[in-house]
Amino acid sequence: MDAKILVSGARKGFKSLPVVDGIDLAVAPGEFVAIVGPSGCGKSTLLKLLAGFEHPDSGSVMIDGQPVTRPTPNAIVISQHGSVFPWLTVQENLMFGLSSTDDAARAATADHYADVVGLKGFEKAYPHELSGGMLKRVEIARALAVKPDILFMDEPFSALDALTALKMRNELLRILREERHTVILITHDVEEAIYLADRVVVLSPRPTRIASVFPIGQPHPRKVSQPELQAVKEAILGQLGL
Repeated sequence: MDAKILVSGARKGFKSLPVVDGIDLAVAPGEFVAIVGPSGCGKSTLLKLLAGFEHPDSGSVMIDGQPVTRPTPNAIVISQHGSVFPWLTVQENLMFGLSSTDDAARAATADHYADVVGLKGFEKAYPHELSGGMLKRVEIARALAVKPDILFMDEPFSALDALTALKMRNELLRILREERHTVILITHDVEEAIYLADRVVVLSPRPTRIASVFPIGQPHPRKVSQPELQAVKEAILGQLGL
């Protein structure tokens, strides 16, 4: 099967500072890949290369066999920083960016994805009336509403408390069972990576390279306390020098 995302020898630096140093990575359609690495190693820079916000100095990034030269609506970024418009209701936030000129169709799409993420009944609420977890649901719903092939997630749950973050991980897995997307997750949380992903890619310190790759064979639902997954966790932490 052809790769959905193919990175070949990608390098990126800023002035005299090399950040990404020869990344090779192939991601299959529908695969969930988590990327972990030391703080400041270049994880977010790599994500920007994948999403088209930065261009490699050498090497290439391809999606569906085409070079990535700019951001595309087929790939949506969900970041740790909130991107909900505070002056719009939940429904209006979800309608934002939909291409249809039919307001009724856009509203129906927005209401459908509000329901998908568990916000049915909150369509007319404003962001200041919602909890942190509900705001993150709005962001995920807005990303899904444009029907992207790829979700790029940059520490999306890092600002949430532990219980809410766990609920959101389970919500994400539920949504992915219903609507299959290719997902790249950047995270500092090794347990989160193991809990969610099909593969965990470990990056080296800057200038970053792929240090190792850990396939996660256990089906969902998973418990990170399982001996097999604990062994993977220890191996990843060891790779990170912890």
